Amino acid sequence: MRKFNVAVVGATGAVGEEMLRVLEEVDFPIAKLVPLASARSAGGTIEYKGEEVLVKELTESVFEEEDVEIALFSAGGSVSAKYAPFAVEAGAVVVDNTSHFRMDPDVPLVVPEVNPQDIARWREKGIIANPNCSTIQMVQALKPLHDEYGIERIDVSTYQATSGAGKSAMEELVNQMQAFFAFKLEDSPKERFPHQIALNTIPQIDVFLDNGFTKEEMKMVNETNKIMHDTIEVAATCVRVPTLRGHAESITVTCKRDVDADAAREVIAKGENIVVMDDPKNSVYPMPVLCVDKNETFVGRIRNDIYRSNVLHMFVVADNLRVGAATNAVRIAQKWVEMESE
Repeated sequence: MRKFNVAVVGATGAVGEEMLRVLEEVDFPIAKLVPLASARSAGGTIEYKGEEVLVKELTESVFEEEDVEIALFSAGGSVSAKYAPFAVEAGAVVVDNTSHFRMDPDVPLVVPEVNPQDIARWREKGIIANPNCSTIQMVQALKPLHDEYGIERIDVSTYQATSGAGKSAMEELVNQMQAFFAFKLEDSPKERFPHQIALNTIPQIDVFLDNGFTKEEMKMVNETNKIMHDTIEVAATCVRVPTLRGHAESITVTCKRDVDADAAREVIAKGENIVVMDDPKNSVYPMPVLCVDKNETFVGRIRNDIYRSNVLHMFVVADNLRVGAATNAVRIAQKWVEMESE
């Protein structure tokens, strides 16, 4: 198999580090790995397949200098906005994990288990966008249902881990918990979230918009319809919870026709990279602690609504740094390689 020169932009960040782990696990066909980071982080090394690889500074010219063919971006929207065009100009395909390009009509927004065919549109701008972490796991779980029954409305509440806001957010939770046990919680800094996150839940992720929803919630609305190529009503409430890793979602699905929970369970189980974990009598159901470092999306608590025969409820959990970011990006790159090799 042909091998590629692969750059990881934001290689020292939480998602960038996870991308490197996933690339190694799937034995991605890499000829040369180019870890890139800010000037502050450049000069250090990362370990890949037992070897130390130098982290280089992200510059406008580095993609051409290193002959990069695939560039995985995960260093923030402003970084992608500035540097992704230079990667494209140098001949690379960009897989961008930020929100910057997601709703660009000329940029495909891809979850490989749901709309892999859209990857073929990458040449329009040289960029493929990775969706929001919460959107990814939701559409993975719902795609089989949509194909079988048709979905007309989704109501979702998310329980999102602190890692979704980066390394410093995880550290803030840990520091606040340490301060709590030292009876000094009131003195602990609150910098990454608008309120204390330890022993608390915060019903706000990102800024509020004029319609009363947050930017994060509207991402789920808009991205779901773009990925599914359909007009589906989506209402989201996104909540930050005091966990480190693994996003959970309580989802209510209104289908276009009647649906039985047992039949739906079988349909969902056939979905790619889906694991049904649904034995409530024995307390078996998805939880964040069970999904860490896993590349699957876990679905459970699948049950019929007690009033409407076309409504289902379920609980969906996935590792937000993997399924919701790094793994999805690498899977996009794998599909791209397959298409380019045909």
